[in-house]
Amino acid sequence: MRISPDAVVFFQWGPISLNATILFTWCVMALMVLGSWLVTRRLSTETRLSRWQNLMEVLVTGIRDEIREISGQVPGRYLPFVGTLFLFIAVSNLLSIVPGYEPPTGSLSTTAALAGCVFVAVPLYGIAENGLSYFGQYIKPSVFMLPFNIMGELSRTLALAVRLFGNVMSGTMIVAILLGLAPLIFPVVMQALGLLTGMIQAYIFAILAMVYIAAATRAHRQEGQANQQAKKGDLSDG
Repeated sequence: MRISPDAVVFFQWGPISLNATILFTWCVMALMVLGSWLVTRRLSTETRLSRWQNLMEVLVTGIRDEIREISGQVPGRYLPFVGTLFLFIAVSNLLSIVPGYEPPTGSLSTTAALAGCVFVAVPLYGIAENGLSYFGQYIKPSVFMLPFNIMGELSRTLALAVRLFGNVMSGTMIVAILLGLAPLIFPVVMQALGLLTGMIQAYIFAILAMVYIAAATRAHRQEGQANQQAKKGDLSDG
């Protein structure tokens, strides 16, 4: 039984290989690019909109509201990154109903790459919001906490990758097992539950990414506001 789509190799030429993970990742990206172009090529501001524009506006509005609620900030800066994470994972999981398709999120290499993007994005957003003072959080409350804070960053990145991989992979394996035991009934039910689980995992991954980014930007903002209030208090006392 295959644990990962990495094991499905379509083409091999020396050290170069094309496996299911790479192929279906490209397919998902191409589908997303084509779909976004088709939906946005004829945008309208009239009261009567196409169903696809309605769907797009519902998705964008929902993601923006979630970002605003989590971060307490204007969502425009974070929408492209967090929205792309959610849509890529969601589309990858939803396409599992297509016969022969292997979700790339069932590969640890894909989930590790997604978690790596979050790992890089968190300090980038933190630096963009607070400058190089962002790195000061790694030596709080003392410089001896530096290795532990770095380990914490790495461990939560690993947890992001393993959580998504484990849920998608386990769902695929359960469907395969039930297909052999009862090929008519249980696989249909499990496939429906798998689609629901895939959407939930996409939501959780995007939410956790936004939580980490919000923590990187909000803490320093609150600290700066506290310092400004303290300075105002000193000036008023003086």
